[in-house]
Amino acid sequence: MQKGRWLVIFLCFLAVAINYIDRANLAVAAPYIQKELGLGSGQMGLLLSGFFWTYALMQMPFGWFVDKVGARIALPLAVAWWSLFTAATAAASSLASMFGCRLMLGVGEAGAYPSCAKIVSQWFDVKERGFATSIFDSGSRVGSALSIPLVALIIELWGWRASFIITGAVGLIWVVGWFLIYKEPQAVAAIEQHEAVKAATLAARPKVKWASLFRHRTLWGMMLGFFCLNFVIYFFITWFPTYLVTERGFSLKSLGTLGTIPAVASIVGGWIGGLTSDALYRRGWSLTAARKTCIVGGMLMSSSISLSVFVDSTWAMLGFFSLAYASLAFAGASIWCLPADVAPSPAHVASIGGIQNFASNTAGIFITTFTGFMLVIGNGSFTAPLLTAGAFALLGAFSYLFIVGKIEPFSTTPEDAAPLDVSAAAQRT
Repeated sequence: MQKGRWLVIFLCFLAVAINYIDRANLAVAAPYIQKELGLGSGQMGLLLSGFFWTYALMQMPFGWFVDKVGARIALPLAVAWWSLFTAATAAASSLASMFGCRLMLGVGEAGAYPSCAKIVSQWFDVKERGFATSIFDSGSRVGSALSIPLVALIIELWGWRASFIITGAVGLIWVVGWFLIYKEPQAVAAIEQHEAVKAATLAARPKVKWASLFRHRTLWGMMLGFFCLNFVIYFFITWFPTYLVTERGFSLKSLGTLGTIPAVASIVGGWIGGLTSDALYRRGWSLTAARKTCIVGGMLMSSSISLSVFVDSTWAMLGFFSLAYASLAFAGASIWCLPADVAPSPAHVASIGGIQNFASNTAGIFITTFTGFMLVIGNGSFTAPLLTAGAFALLGAFSYLFIVGKIEPFSTTPEDAAPLDVSAAAQRT
């Protein structure tokens, strides 16, 4: 069981890394796409936001779907879908066709995080979920870091269209590997025993209505807080390469080297965040104190992104961006533990993950379009977007500290419960 579950988490890590390469390749290719298709900054902002519309809207239905069919089927289905539309982007010849591909990309990518959160809740005890979560979540930073040099190299060798074909093909290879590998740990006797215990637990609990989850203040605090975190973090995934090229004068070569420093720092920050949360809990801190200390502390430190506006030194600028990105990742490891921590039953983990991720990814729509139009209004200056990002980091810290309540499973009332179906509960497990 020990080796099998870490192999599963590694596969989740790879899926999330591919997820972020496929969504971030447009940001790296943006200057070249703008030149070839004749797009302005406002149009590019709209194009960058296209992915987030469907990605956000599909979070809640995909979370529900994962809880119904299981992550073993839902995750590879999602990866195959988004990989196909990543490759299809290479054929786009206009703003409309590329926007359509980005919309379809968002539909598939919506399944990644709810599936991974579900898998962690099934395979890991609460004392280990922080680090396990930080591993799969660090895939987002690895993907972001790899996307810059990888896509930049492909563009330099074969053009921006080839970058979408190649990155899309990588996802399809992962799908084949998932079905070849994932079956093996499922056959371990310890896993089967774990699944049997979980089925019995589900059968003993009343079925909680999906809509009743929204009655809890903590869920709304999670949604607002995660919105604020992603408002900051999506700057790195969308406009950051353009910022380095247009405002800081980075070449394609320096973009693929120095430009990866903040993403690399965030990988380490995420792992430290997961280990810290688990360590605090094992040392006797309450789950609330362990999770909130990491989340609120990370959000407060991430506001340092605004300080990059006031420095001329390239290294100082990269230092502030690295601190901000690492702090966001530090908080993110605990944020993605929350769905399993507060779910009223194991059958609601992916649903809550999808709900909070829906809210968080509406931030992607705002930051991409807001930045694009601020560039038009401000004659290409990134000052307003970066100061706004810092303000949202502070608002996120406030939400997790004061709106999110005690970190514990949501209490249920007679109004929350739907009629109990023991056989159906066992089958879903």
